[in-house]
Amino acid sequence: MTSRGAGRQVRKSAAERRREIVAAAARVGLEEGLECVTRQRIADCLGVQSGLIHHYFPVVEELVAEAFTEATTAELDGLLPEEAADGSEDGDPLGVLRRFFTLISGAEFDNVSKLWLNARHLSRYRPALHGQVVSQELRWCRRIEQIVARGVEERAFRCEDPWAAAVRILAVVDGAGAYINTSADRRAAPLTDLARTLAEAELGLSAGDLQMP
Repeated sequence: MTSRGAGRQVRKSAAERRREIVAAAARVGLEEGLECVTRQRIADCLGVQSGLIHHYFPVVEELVAEAFTEATTAELDGLLPEEAADGSEDGDPLGVLRRFFTLISGAEFDNVSKLWLNARHLSRYRPALHGQVVSQELRWCRRIEQIVARGVEERAFRCEDPWAAAVRILAVVDGAGAYINTSADRRAAPLTDLARTLAEAELGLSAGDLQMP
């Protein structure tokens, strides 16, 4: 008879187990690099056999791609919540972007910058990852575009092309992050306000309008 006592383990559903694997892979990718997302590494994280990881991800490159998407989606939703972008959550567009630029200027954003740099390099050789990198780039641009368009509607911003503004803003954010693995200690200070300054110009704002009060 199967024990039903307090020590009985509850079998996880396939969907729960898959989510757990992807979440663990996302943590490893964010903290250690996507090259470290292997079946054995994720199995060790979860305390399971590597064969279980193979069962859910026969092609490990699919796990790498999903790990990248999981990590970058979580960061996007933390930095620019969808509810704030579409107006269903309280918060004016100016305040949303002020918070965004404050958060990305902190050290907590360094791992995200490293992950993007890592993924763009590897995507040259890994088709599955390439598709997800492109998809996430567009998702991040669209989220910024939504916020800019909302700000234009509310007359907080002046901008003729919210999509173009979003692309340019994120290009500068990514460009500044390109030095994260090498000369960031010498280049970080001069680049600190570059993305924010560009955004203020793109949105018809005065210098300092996107700084937290």
